[in-house]
Amino acid sequence: MPYVQTVLGPVAPSLLGRVLSHEHLLALTPGPGLAQDPVEQAVAALGGLAAYGVDTVVDLSPYGDAGRDPHGANVLLLREISRRSGVHIVAGTATYRAEFSPPWVRAAGGEELTARFVADARSGIGPTDVRAGVLGEQPTGLGEVSAHEETGLRAAARAHHATGLALTTHTTHGTMALEQLAILDQEQVPRDRVVIGHLDNHPELDYVRRVLDTGASIAFDSVGKQDWDQRTPPPAAERPDGEYAKRALHQSDRTRARRLARLVAEGYAEQIVLSQDLTGGQTYLNPTTHGRWGYRYLPAVFLPLLAELGVGERQIETMMRTNPVRLLTVG
Repeated sequence: MPYVQTVLGPVAPSLLGRVLSHEHLLALTPGPGLAQDPVEQAVAALGGLAAYGVDTVVDLSPYGDAGRDPHGANVLLLREISRRSGVHIVAGTATYRAEFSPPWVRAAGGEELTARFVADARSGIGPTDVRAGVLGEQPTGLGEVSAHEETGLRAAARAHHATGLALTTHTTHGTMALEQLAILDQEQVPRDRVVIGHLDNHPELDYVRRVLDTGASIAFDSVGKQDWDQRTPPPAAERPDGEYAKRALHQSDRTRARRLARLVAEGYAEQIVLSQDLTGGQTYLNPTTHGRWGYRYLPAVFLPLLAELGVGERQIETMMRTNPVRLLTVG
């Protein structure tokens, strides 16, 4: 029988409601010197989502990054967050870019990573019995795919074949999406089981269309990240990314909404999922968006903006419910 694997166990797909498809629930410390209890922070940030029909959040934190500890033991906190908030949580499994990865990940080969991802899905992430319900976010860098990143992506692809789980990627500012798909094609991953992440940050809409025309899904998952500049640390001296990041992340959400509305009008709604990729530093830098609303910002502010631009309720439901539920369902 079809199901979605959450941190509390299998759930019927019909119970998921609307879904935030790319978040990091254990990385919400809002700024320097403001460390708080991670469970309390997450429960508070999730407050009020049910009023907007959002009943599920996907946590795509990789080993050793975005709030997940190097061996995944703290995914047990996601269970407590789910119980206390009443929100279904789906946990991903992934490795991240080398400079952010723990030593065991940097030393691992493809076979070891594949085995780890499969075990995370079948038995539990790291030393826990919290089973992964999706593969990702599996990354590539800015304008390049390193050997480390290709190894991780191929391992996730092979874990897909063993588990049936959908695979979500991280692109750095929207670059290398087509290269990701070329690797996944070599591994024979069906494109309808792939989500290419952060495509709302690519400055050229024609490039986004090229990705959509492959049949893969994409994520507009940086909603609320506006009017600020992020450098991807540590910056390579020979390849500074500050100006590119400024172009990618200084767009307003109105611009993001207009670009999305155009894609929806062109018939791409069935290939798009939405989220905010919310972490604490971004809350701190965006006091009028995430800092004010928490996870409610997308349904409370951004979705009405889409409606003003002519995106219909059926299309919003497609992006917020139908598509992510289809992708998360296995069995």
